[in-house]
Amino acid sequence: MSTERAQPEESTRDRILRVAAEMFAEKGFHGTGVAELGDAAGIKRGALYYHIGSKEDLLYDLSSRHVEEALGRGRKVVESDLRPIEKLRALVREHLATLAARRSEVTVVMREMHALTGDRAERLKQLRDAHQDLFRQVLEEGVKEGVFRSSDSVTVLAILGMLNWTYVWFDPEHGSLPIEKVADRLSDIFVYGELQTSSKQTPQS
Repeated sequence: MSTERAQPEESTRDRILRVAAEMFAEKGFHGTGVAELGDAAGIKRGALYYHIGSKEDLLYDLSSRHVEEALGRGRKVVESDLRPIEKLRALVREHLATLAARRSEVTVVMREMHALTGDRAERLKQLRDAHQDLFRQVLEEGVKEGVFRSSDSVTVLAILGMLNWTYVWFDPEHGSLPIEKVADRLSDIFVYGELQTSSKQTPQS
């Protein structure tokens, strides 16, 4: 008897989200028609609207899903008993793990989030701001302990900018390094750059 576990069957909505992420990433939000999206997902147009509400609702769901996942992972790190340096490293690992696992969705949100309007745009901004604040909190902890030099918006946005840009060049299937190693390399750049002079000899403290 086989001991392998059967993979959970993909729901219709998950299939729509997966196909939409792939098509939006390849052709853009405005370049993808509802009819061709339904054809690719194997769903008739009427049934498609039943599952997604509207094309912009679908874009919001795709754009928010990976942010919500990264936020959940990040909150566990911030609430942990780790010291600031290791907490920052862990936060970077969790964020990049989410980006690598949901690369198509990340591509969509980076390229197409400007297409969101009204409440959807505001909700996504709130999610992104909450995730950004996790990095600020960790840096602020380090500043209070005399480990890091700053926790201002320039530092936070610089860190997130470097992390988020990995969606352009990191290829989980053909990359020479696993995402964990990439995370540690980038963490070294942040940590050594932000350490107070007196702490540079003990980066793991």
